[in-house]
This record gives sequence, C-alpha cells and structure tokens, in this order.
Amino acid sequence: MFVDVARIYVRAGDGGDGAVSFRREKYIPAGGPDGGDGGDGGDIVFVASEDLHTLMDFRYRKKFVAGNGENGRGNKMFGKKGEDLIIKVPPGTIIRDEDTGLVLADMKEPGQRKVIARGGRGGKGNVHFATPTRQAPKFARKGQKGQERRLVLELKSIADVGLVGFPNVGKSTILSILSSARPKIADYHFTTLNPNLGVVKVRNEQSFIMADIPGIIEGAHKGVGLGLEFLRHIERTRLLIHVLDVSGSEGRDPVEDFNLINAELKSYSEKLAGRPQIVAANKMDVTGAEENLKRVKDALEPAGYKVFPVSAAQAKGFEPLLDEVIRMLSELPEPEPMEEEADLESLADRIGGEPFSITREQDEFVVSGPAVDRLLGMVNLDDHESLQYFQRMLRRLGIIDALREAGIKDGDSVRLNDFSFDFID
Repeated sequence: MFVDVARIYVRAGDGGDGAVSFRREKYIPAGGPDGGDGGDGGDIVFVASEDLHTLMDFRYRKKFVAGNGENGRGNKMFGKKGEDLIIKVPPGTIIRDEDTGLVLADMKEPGQRKVIARGGRGGKGNVHFATPTRQAPKFARKGQKGQERRLVLELKSIADVGLVGFPNVGKSTILSILSSARPKIADYHFTTLNPNLGVVKVRNEQSFIMADIPGIIEGAHKGVGLGLEFLRHIERTRLLIHVLDVSGSEGRDPVEDFNLINAELKSYSEKLAGRPQIVAANKMDVTGAEENLKRVKDALEPAGYKVFPVSAAQAKGFEPLLDEVIRMLSELPEPEPMEEEADLESLADRIGGEPFSITREQDEFVVSGPAVDRLLGMVNLDDHESLQYFQRMLRRLGIIDALREAGIKDGDSVRLNDFSFDFID
C-alpha cells in the first residue's frame, strides 16, 4: 500500500527553568545570586531523505516530541539544551499546518532541512535580576513552552516526466522498457495502485526521472476511482507523455480518450493542464492501429501535439520519442514550488502568539494568554521584591492600560490564571 498523506502531532521541547541560588562558600555566608539559566528546548527538524520513498512509517507513529532543556543550577551553571528531534521524510513532501492549512515547508530537495517547531527558550536564573537596590532576588524565570503543531504530510512524487492515460494503455510497460523500474504489470485495469519512478538514461549520458502515474478515469477530479489520491502525483512533472491505445483494442476511441484525460487534468488543476504534452501512440503492433494513428495525428498535430507511434510490446519506436523528451526538458524551466511557504513566525500559534487577552466573567476581569503564563512563571508572589517586579511587568506588557480600556474601576477583581487581586489605579 502506498501512503501519500499522513497526519501527525509534533511538540518541541520546553525550555528549562532558571535557578534561584545564592553563593554559599566558606567565609562567604551571604554571597550574591548565582542561579544559572535553563537550557533551550529541542527543535522539531524535518529532513528530506533519499532513503525514503513513502510516508508509510507515519502510519505507526503519530506523535513526535523533542527533548526538554535542563534546569539551571547554582554557581551560574547553565542547563543543557534539549536534543533536537530529526524527522525524515521523502523528497517531494509538503508539510502543512492542519489548523490553518498553510504550507510550512516544501521538502523538494534531498538533504533539505526545515525547523517546523522551535523549542522554548530557557528561563533566566536569578543572577540576571540583581540590581543595586535588589541584591538578593528570590525569583527566576521559568522556561518557555515549546511550539506544538498538528501537521499534514503530503507526498507529491518528484519526476521530470509523467506518463498519463487511461488504465491499461501500456504506461507501466513503457516505464519498464525505458528505465530500470519494474512495476507490476498485468492485463487488467488499475494494476498500478501507486506511482512508479524510474531513471531513464539515453545514449548521450543524459537522464531524467519518469513517473508512471496510475490510470485516470473520467470523474477522477471528484474522487471517482483512484481520483485525487493520485492526481497529485503528476503536479510536479515538467512534461507529460500522454499514452494512447491507438489500436482501440478495448473499443475505445483514442482521440476521445485524449480529450477526456485532459478535461480531468484541467478540472483538477489549471496549472497541471498547461504542462507541455507529447503523445505516445502505443500498441502499433495491433491490427487497426495504422488507421487510428492517422486519425490521431489529424486531430492532435494541428493543435501543436507531436505524436510518436510506439509499440511497448515489441519495444519499438522509442528513440525519436526520447530525443524529443530530452530536447524539451533542456528548454523547459525548472519546476516552481507548488505552493508558497508560510512565514512560521507569522502563525498565530507561535510561542508568544497574541500576548494576552481580557474577558469579563461576571464581576471579574480575566487576563489570559502566553504573556500571562510566562509572567506568573517567573515571579515568586510570596516575595516582596518579586511582587514589585510583577507589578512593573504588568505595566510594561500593557496589561494595566488594557484593563483601563476594558472599563475596569478601583476595587474590581482581576484574575490571572489562579492568582487574583483587587485593582487599584
């Protein structure tokens, strides 16, 4: 079974907490603060690996979590950074954010790396909060939480040339003749249940990658038959070879087949329908093919399509076809990215996202959000100096101004997570 779509959950590591510590040595009973910083959390990193060809592994593992950063320690010792988690995917994989639908990465090049979820920053130790008037801070900053995302992985096969056409027209046989690929071949429809890739080498040492795309039937763009699961695999190709059964051995009209397939391509993607095409008029060894070949040429060549008679069964007629493919590929531009990648830092679920929000629940103003979580995590509300720092940060973050704009009055209650206080302007 070929798996080309997978849904997974990833979470980067949390940052370690900063330490609250004071220097204690012989003859120095009351040294200054020396709490070290926490280590940063590990990142979630995707890498395009040539060793992989499907998303099969993601059927069995759906959750990926990077290492957390270690907490800081006394004597200004920093915590160790959390270990990054490397996730390998086959080249051609598009990574989407499931919640927003935005493309986070287009892993089209082997060896390409992309950080998809960043680890939280380590918290600052209390050594950073010492001032001339606050020489013994009894608080430190907690580490930030790592980013987490629900992702959709979608594999789109990377090939220079795609073979398209109705089932049983000979695409798999042509691929097996022209390359080292050996797809399963039999005389029934839908033999090819997944795209097969092969490297085609020609006599002048030039080569290209060819994909045998599963047979398309009318209505595929609506999900009929193999449908959308496989149309996506030809989006990457730069050139299409449209294979026709020119013999009409199954009672089909090759000209009508050509028009139907192109209508399906257009319904699925205007860009895909605009790919250059050449026509391989296959099964020339079958009686009646010569007559149909003339009809195909008369119908298609005036529209700019070059038609090459071939016989996959006899492995004949392919040299002129290959020469034309090499010529066209040399003139065609490299494929553009299928979709524009989103700026990861612009997504709403990034660390720190929206700083805070204010809602009113009966007679209480509730302040929540990442900024609140971080602020409460870095202070000791039982310590007078730390409480003063907390009050200053409320103003610096704009929470006090926002409460005024929300209509708060002296004596009203304010709640930040589990901590409540009465507002005094």
